[in-house]
Amino acid sequence: MTGTNWLPNLIQYPGPKYLALVRALREAIRSGVLLPDSQLPTVRDLAWQIKVTPGTVSRAYQLATQEGLLAATIGRGTFVASATPRFGPTQSFYVERDPVLLAGRIDMRSPKLPDVGQGAAFNAALAALSGQVETDWLDYPSQRNEAALRAAVVDWLQKRVLGAVTADDVALSYGGQSAINLIFQCCLRGDRPMVLIEDLAYAGFRHAARLSRAELLAIEVDEEGLRPDALEAACRRHSPQILCITTEAQNPTTVRMPVHRRIEIAEIAKAYEIQIIEDDCYSIAQSNYPALRALAPERTWYVGSFSKSISAALRLGYVVCPSGMGQAGRLTAQHSFFGLARPVADLCQAILTSGEADALRLAVQEGFSDRLEGVVNALGAYDLSWQPGLPFVWLRLPSGWRASVFARMAEAEGVLLRSADEFALNHGRAPNAVRLALPGNHSREQIEGACRRLARLLESPLAELSV
Repeated sequence: MTGTNWLPNLIQYPGPKYLALVRALREAIRSGVLLPDSQLPTVRDLAWQIKVTPGTVSRAYQLATQEGLLAATIGRGTFVASATPRFGPTQSFYVERDPVLLAGRIDMRSPKLPDVGQGAAFNAALAALSGQVETDWLDYPSQRNEAALRAAVVDWLQKRVLGAVTADDVALSYGGQSAINLIFQCCLRGDRPMVLIEDLAYAGFRHAARLSRAELLAIEVDEEGLRPDALEAACRRHSPQILCITTEAQNPTTVRMPVHRRIEIAEIAKAYEIQIIEDDCYSIAQSNYPALRALAPERTWYVGSFSKSISAALRLGYVVCPSGMGQAGRLTAQHSFFGLARPVADLCQAILTSGEADALRLAVQEGFSDRLEGVVNALGAYDLSWQPGLPFVWLRLPSGWRASVFARMAEAEGVLLRSADEFALNHGRAPNAVRLALPGNHSREQIEGACRRLARLLESPLAELSV
């Protein structure tokens, strides 16, 4: 292990200085200028020598560590990562529900659908399908096989204001996360392309960007959602390729973006030639607000899935592609995984065309609404945001609480939840707030009881918070 006096020249790299430093680190490591296990200067030392702020160096070190270029050890410093390559993701973002660990606890980290008869509906559909299996189940899935399912998805979306949409505009995927990955693969180009996300956002955007070797920039939000002025400033400075946004049910804040704000966002995207991923996986069945897909149909990729409304196990996701881009979306899916497995596609088509999917979606939303009422009864005296039918609420903590501390103390009370920093970039801004997701495997009474324990906790903030 050796130290280094490496000093980068950031002038040769365009863009913000923290990204320039990441690029300089990447090139120095790949060229052998920085050797494996070499210790880098401290944040303050490097900042002083290259005349930037310590925050700039800290931000660059964090990004380079996430990329696997660097390794940080508390008390020892920051080092060039070992020569042993680190391939693929290094952590899961799916919440494992270990029954042993969850015994006696209420898990409100991620929503869990209530059982409203999905199993019976699937059994009936599978029984009907069992006598219809033909020799085409021996071949690879094709776009021709999926045409009827894509048409059924268009019917499923009739209560949304999406503009003109046909089955030819739709590409199918294995869930919403797969759809996001698919769009990134289809749209991103060049080395380290820039993707914009909301200040607080679904973690899957971060994971998709990492897989695509894209750089992320978080854009500030307010009580109406993504701020247009912050978006335009980022577009002028960074030339991003994709904006990821949630307009109907922002995760985690529950904000529903007003129409005038959607129009502003769409106009900025048009002016700067940005593609838009509009995530609508959490929204309820009906909306009278125009989606960005209706306001900017030439550049908006509208993503949805069955996971939050019917069943996460089916892994059905869909993308309403920009006008004229449906074939490109389907070909990208074909190059990634050929197509949906026939049993999954045929089962989903059966429950969509029979009307079972609509009935199940309504029953799921009613189940969530009932449980949500219990949460509001228990925590309504606090700064709580929610929408009817949504499976999560956003709780802004009163003075005296930090989100991470509150989450730890809630766990001690038998309630698992997510703090705001789990939705922010490592170097991003996170308010003192927590998200409580509705566990459909627990009754309203159990959930309301858990939230009353949280309310008692909120009544007694810590006198002193550690620094």
